Amino acid sequence: MFLLTFQSPGPILFELGPLTLRWYGLLIASAVLIGATLAQFLANKRHLKTDIMWDLAVWLVIAAIPCARLYYVFFEWEQYVNRPGDIIAIWQGGIAIHGAMIGAILATFIFSRVNRVSVWQLLDLIAPSAILGQAIGRWGNFFNSEAFGRPTDLPWKLYIPLQSRPLGWQQFDYFHPTFLYESLWNLGVFALLLALFFWGMGQGNRLKVGTLFFVYALGYSTGRLWIEGLRMDSLMLGGLRVAQLVSLGGILIGVLGLIWLYILKGSLARENRS
Repeated sequence: MFLLTFQSPGPILFELGPLTLRWYGLLIASAVLIGATLAQFLANKRHLKTDIMWDLAVWLVIAAIPCARLYYVFFEWEQYVNRPGDIIAIWQGGIAIHGAMIGAILATFIFSRVNRVSVWQLLDLIAPSAILGQAIGRWGNFFNSEAFGRPTDLPWKLYIPLQSRPLGWQQFDYFHPTFLYESLWNLGVFALLLALFFWGMGQGNRLKVGTLFFVYALGYSTGRLWIEGLRMDSLMLGGLRVAQLVSLGGILIGVLGLIWLYILKGSLARENRS
């Protein structure tokens, strides 16, 4: 029988005196570097001005990481109300990708106004990098033994150490590796976005500006919607999973955005010509 069991070696890559390098930090830094390089490569293909995506990357990091942390803290405030100093302890885990996305989109809008560049063009260019970064970043959950799913006896599974298991579930050793599910899903969306980008560069500019961003919103949100249903540590709003609510909104934005680009805008253009 095919067996694939994952077990984290721990969150720390190495320690040298007071210096500690954690897997989570290394993965985030790698995702930023790879993502900025890719986004600049794609920008060059669309003949945008030199190094604009490297400039934007600085804005995104400054906005996305704090927003990701504050988003998480907002929904888990009871954990921090008596120890506010831990709010900045991002190396312990506890960031929310939806918070990072909100911060990144706001930063992109402001950057586009300052630099007089189409915001939809910029969002298109960072969409493949964003989903690739999310695929890389999910492995941080693996090293931290967090964000896992319900117990499972499937041939593929994730071993969670006793101290990281939720209360009432200590008798279970193996759980759904939701980090892996989402990482693989995101890689699939990444491949789709790259294929669309290069296909769209064909004769006649086949893709409308904004397409990649709306496909990203639709593709990522669809995967997150079902994967979140497996997780045991979801941020909650009453009895509802916040990530699933936001994912439904992402799906709606993606669908309506594509309808706007390819149906409504075309209809409006024809009406204006008639």
